[in-house]
Amino acid sequence: MAPPTGEDSADRDDPDDDGEIGDLPTEPSEVSVAIDEYGEALADALESALAGRSGVVAVGVPLGLLPPVLSARERTTDGAPWRIACRPDAVDALGRAFSLGTAVAEAVAEGTIALRTVAGDASDDAPADDSGADPAARSLVFATRDRVDAVAGPRADRTLVSETGDATAAATLRAAAARFEAATPATLGMPSRDRLLRAASETLDDRFAGDLAAILDGLDYGAVGRTGTVTDQTLLVALAARHDHLFRDLRRWVDGEGSDGEVAPAADRVAVAPGQELTADRRALVERELIESIKVPMGPGRPKFRLRAVDEALLRATPTEMLSVLRGRFALPVDEDGRLRRGPGGGGRRPVWDRKR
Repeated sequence: MAPPTGEDSADRDDPDDDGEIGDLPTEPSEVSVAIDEYGEALADALESALAGRSGVVAVGVPLGLLPPVLSARERTTDGAPWRIACRPDAVDALGRAFSLGTAVAEAVAEGTIALRTVAGDASDDAPADDSGADPAARSLVFATRDRVDAVAGPRADRTLVSETGDATAAATLRAAAARFEAATPATLGMPSRDRLLRAASETLDDRFAGDLAAILDGLDYGAVGRTGTVTDQTLLVALAARHDHLFRDLRRWVDGEGSDGEVAPAADRVAVAPGQELTADRRALVERELIESIKVPMGPGRPKFRLRAVDEALLRATPTEMLSVLRGRFALPVDEDGRLRRGPGGGGRRPVWDRKR
């Protein structure tokens, strides 16, 4: 038989599709680690300090402080965009941060935040210069016309230092604005939430998009990422299975293709992750007996896979409960071959035709 081409080739699984899956890592998400680095007290202080202020200019902002900046911006009614220059590693991480990345992209799309990437030394622990200036004030500062806020102190005990006064604030604001203008406009690897949901409706359906919106609204920024036993991609595959979607269509949407299968130009793509990365998540969900992957003949070439949820708890969970259900199921013991371990008298799954939604 000739190898599949075109659409069929894009839909086929990895060569080792029937192989075993290894132990999946249980690391916290990249965003969670970054948030914990700065702590809740500093985040709360920063949000309170910025909320309601007009014309904020910030430089050297790390990934872990983007959540309080977003929250403060949402609490501010002034229409002028806040100019935020992030560290390079922060912008890079947003492309892997499903919840935070789409939220930042939404703020950029709405014009409430102008995002750039600042070059140079962005470390809070950089040595002081010859003038004795506070390195944190040089690398991480939030400025407006009448107030300056900077993060200072050792890594284990960071605090927010604020200073008011027309002369000092004006000088710092000019310096911060100059650094922002010299920074590079940021290119995010995540689409805005609005674009993401519209693409989900077009490529999949409105019900999937509605559940996805509820999931995003209920997720903490650091709740799930690309590492750990259950990732954001695991969540998306499970959601697609609850709606009986074709695996091919899910991959098209995740990879930024349109409903017609065409890849959009880079500037217009609504991509979450490389579609081929979903195969491992699909296999893991099948082996945990959370979903079924049913081969469906559809014209020439290899059969397509239709995803279908079979676990009762996953089927009955609200969208905001899905992550908790998945983590609970993945915490159950498995045999050496990765299959779900059953106790004495454990029966098989209830057939698909016999289950109730």
